[in-house]
Amino acid sequence: MKLGVFTPVLGGMSTEEAFQYLSQSGVQAVEIGTGGYPGTAHANPDELLADESKITAFKDLAKKYNLEINALSCHGNAIHPQKDVAAKFHSDFEKTVLLAEKLGLDKIVTFSGCPGDGPNATYPNWVTCPWPDDFLKVLDYQWNEVLIPYWQKASAFAAEHGIKKICFEMHPGFCVYNPETMMKLRSAVGDILGANYDPSHLFWQGIDPVASIRYLGKAIYHFHAKDTRIDPINVAINGVLDTKHYSDEIHRSWIFRSVGYGHDYQLWKDIISNLRLVGYDDIISIEHEDSLMSGEEGLQKAISFLKEVLVFEDTGKMFWA
Repeated sequence: MKLGVFTPVLGGMSTEEAFQYLSQSGVQAVEIGTGGYPGTAHANPDELLADESKITAFKDLAKKYNLEINALSCHGNAIHPQKDVAAKFHSDFEKTVLLAEKLGLDKIVTFSGCPGDGPNATYPNWVTCPWPDDFLKVLDYQWNEVLIPYWQKASAFAAEHGIKKICFEMHPGFCVYNPETMMKLRSAVGDILGANYDPSHLFWQGIDPVASIRYLGKAIYHFHAKDTRIDPINVAINGVLDTKHYSDEIHRSWIFRSVGYGHDYQLWKDIISNLRLVGYDDIISIEHEDSLMSGEEGLQKAISFLKEVLVFEDTGKMFWA
């Protein structure tokens, strides 16, 4: 496995400053935002695709600091019911695919997206229950008329340009939000689709990381290291569904935390061990969104924690067996 960082947390630094900082911190690989919600602070596809020499310089910069460029990320909602919004996210996706091809990468990270409740909708509609029956009609429209057709076309485009892994972050608010919906879309579209396994979005849904990693198995294509702290007092009163702003930490049922501040070493060791059991041997990419820490402090704590937890070397021979 490789210790990596998703670099938007260092968006205030130049690309070289960020690469140097991460290299000095013992990081081995980077995941770069190339549009959508992550932005383009460290790699702007418009600029890079327009000038081959800038692509070469970008690759050389990573080599200078002994960093592997592991994935490009363009999290967005390309099936948003507002056509102009969807078009921008779709454009970011296609540019990310083209840039990945130029960089020799075969993996990109994004969201599945979420449509509205019908052709005339204005905003996405995330369905979380089967009754009243209207919601089942919404789901049928979203999956069969929008989601599956879109990703059939989009994945074909990606495959034409060398992409083998489109990694969906299973995120509430989007159609793919848990292992079941991940596998449902993968079954409909093909195994070019897989999971960006981010336990932070699964913890608060009550999903067990070990069980879900075993269930997804070879469909895990990427991993975000981010934690969540469930507030037992607020959950006891209001449950886990929470629409309060992330900055209202003391009143929320859960908040994102740096790894180790939501769950202990043992659980994270179980996560890493079970990733190895199912054959995942790729980047563990730190995503920092802990509102109780600065970006750099939270990142450094996560790096230190994961250096103790990750398994870096091959297993070797069982000399005792």
